[in-house]
Amino acid sequence: MTAPPPRKPAEHVERALCVLAHPDDVDFGSAGTVATWTAAGTEVTYCIVTDGDAGGFDDTPREQMAPLRRAEQEAAAKAVGVTDVRFLGHPDGRLELTLDLRRDISRVIRQVRPQRVLTSSPERFWERIGASHPDHMTVGESTLRAVYPDARNPFAFPELLADEGLEAWTVSEVWLGASPRADHVVDVTDVVELKFAALKSHVTQVSHMTDLEAFVTDWMRQTGRRMGLPDGRLGEAFHVVHTA
Repeated sequence: MTAPPPRKPAEHVERALCVLAHPDDVDFGSAGTVATWTAAGTEVTYCIVTDGDAGGFDDTPREQMAPLRRAEQEAAAKAVGVTDVRFLGHPDGRLELTLDLRRDISRVIRQVRPQRVLTSSPERFWERIGASHPDHMTVGESTLRAVYPDARNPFAFPELLADEGLEAWTVSEVWLGASPRADHVVDVTDVVELKFAALKSHVTQVSHMTDLEAFVTDWMRQTGRRMGLPDGRLGEAFHVVHTA
């Protein structure tokens, strides 16, 4: 008895939600993919769990960093066609897997009602340790727990329904970035300039990187080659999990 062929992600969805830990996370890993979605008519919402106030590379006063990074993320989002950006305000660098975080992500899922959620992989990537920031893994695991079972269960966090009128919602598929078991690639060659515009919006994070475009291009070219794209094409890779 042969195994059924692997399921592919939906060709198109009406709404997608990207849940990431820090401003700029979505842009380094997924901005090209998001640009292809918005170009196809998908309404995309960003949910950024922290304000990124522990980031930066210079002596910018700490009290200024969070407002700066919020503004940078909003500008980056516009570069790829996203206007709905939400911040949860949890502490940068100190995220833990808590019921409060699960509830906050579940709330946004019920508000947005996305068919697709993009988040970071909860698995540690031993060959590329930089992908495995503890905040990234915590947000990935929290988001998966919010997708299943919290957001779809009307009896989980009953206050979301009783006090806020947010009915249960089932997400059909989750795309995990920076995953050691990526099985799907998006060719972003034709929208790469939009990705670079998004990345360059994060002035407090990348303005000291003189080789940003070359570094990211080489990274995406290697991804495309590894995932089977034609030679020279640029890819962003994901592990797609079907959750309906």
